[in-house]
Amino acid sequence: MADNHALRDVSRFTFHASRCFSMLTCGCGRWMHTEGIEERSYDDGTPQWFIRTECRGCGLKVGVDVPADQLSGLVDRVMWTDDAIHRLDRMPPYLAPLVRGEVEQDVRVRGERVIAYDTLLRPRTGERIEWEPEAVRRLDKVPAPVRAMARIELERTAADRGETRITVALMEEVKARYFGMGAQKT
Repeated sequence: MADNHALRDVSRFTFHASRCFSMLTCGCGRWMHTEGIEERSYDDGTPQWFIRTECRGCGLKVGVDVPADQLSGLVDRVMWTDDAIHRLDRMPPYLAPLVRGEVEQDVRVRGERVIAYDTLLRPRTGERIEWEPEAVRRLDKVPAPVRAMARIELERTAADRGETRITVALMEEVKARYFGMGAQKT
């Protein structure tokens, strides 16, 4: 029934903008609250998000497709995309709360409201770190329970040094530092 209501009354919401902020408002006068975000992409590969909103007053539900860089007012608080939640849920229980806290703090400092899958992967310096293909293959061989932690530490180390690329040599160095297991090639 709620789905029919939403389809019938889609024209009941408006985009409200003021000097301080902008938000979707329902025809009943209440704010539309963000319920979820799906990561998608256009045919040309440009990222887009499908934002699910709901009026808590009358129950109107509306979904909006927008380019990922044009959120302006459609998300009312810090939200995790479905893909990012899926990734976080698969982290070891001792690691997930640490990653969640660090990522949420980072997006708040940046003034962002959406935590996408790529947000989990970027170093907290904000730059995207590139990976050599051999380094990616080696990371894939790391046991799943520590893979996410290893990725974060490798990217953090590279970012701290001002490097923009993860190499096999850096992986060996970090492995030796944390586990005393660096490659002993002769």
